[in-house]
Amino acid sequence: MIIWAVSDGRAGIENQVLGLADAIAHHVPALVVPKRVAWKRAVRWLPPQLNPATNAWLEDPAVIRPPWPDLWIGAGRASLPLALRIKRRSGGVTFVVQLQDPRVSPSRFDLVIPPEHDRLSGPQVFPIVGAPNRLTPERLHGECARWGEALAALPRPRVAVLVGGKSKAFDLPPERARAMAEEVATAVRAAGGSVLFTASRRTPEVSRRILAEALSSLPGIVWDGTGPNPYFAFLGAADHVLVTEDSTNLATDAAVTGKPVHVLKMAGASAKLARFHASLEGHGIARPFRGVLDAWRYEPLAETERAAQEVLKRMGAA
Repeated sequence: MIIWAVSDGRAGIENQVLGLADAIAHHVPALVVPKRVAWKRAVRWLPPQLNPATNAWLEDPAVIRPPWPDLWIGAGRASLPLALRIKRRSGGVTFVVQLQDPRVSPSRFDLVIPPEHDRLSGPQVFPIVGAPNRLTPERLHGECARWGEALAALPRPRVAVLVGGKSKAFDLPPERARAMAEEVATAVRAAGGSVLFTASRRTPEVSRRILAEALSSLPGIVWDGTGPNPYFAFLGAADHVLVTEDSTNLATDAAVTGKPVHVLKMAGASAKLARFHASLEGHGIARPFRGVLDAWRYEPLAETERAAQEVLKRMGAA
């Protein structure tokens, strides 16, 4: 099976399409081909239905060309104009899966896999909790092994602090970063544990520095952004995972571990993400961070695998 994993190349979006593609490839012989698409300025902001979706308007026309894949997995606005037309261009050969809410009728795709909190429904819709990801127990174990000595020496509980940043709905200004750092440091000191801190590309630099400096006074590892990112190792090694509320991906990744997920408050609000976090809380996965490292148990989230099985079933390949 030839699988195209199509996105605009942003890490959070690309990880979703690759995560689902990799999960499918665990069940059937498959070649996963990442495809990064970008449109020229003249058509970039057109509604997907109005974008002519011809290769001439792509920044790199060679990215999308025959032979067509058996399976298309797309996510993000940039992929939509092509997803709407790939069935016709492929002569009906390609099974078209689109992640997230495409903002057009789901009937135009073979399958749409949105997050549950988007409240999308229909015969071609298969909602999941959160978003697909590339996490497996094997990957977490392998990443932990790479950081083995450094992690093994740290006192428990080990507390992973995974920080997002600025988005349409949220921000992390310096004053909130200072308060967050104090809240986390107080909880870790009270528990006698250690901290595993990493920030994202969206984290404002001033706020990242405030958090890093404050948490550096604790036992642990504060990633400075150089060298290999220990994100997956931190998830695998942590006893608790603290994530900021701005990101579906951070919380979904944390939920795969089966460890308590504490949600850190940021500046701003989003009704959609509030529904997502309420869903995680309803599944017994996450709780708002109250300044105490309470522990609880739940069945690790396995939504990527569930989505992969649904794709294969609908393709008749299960």
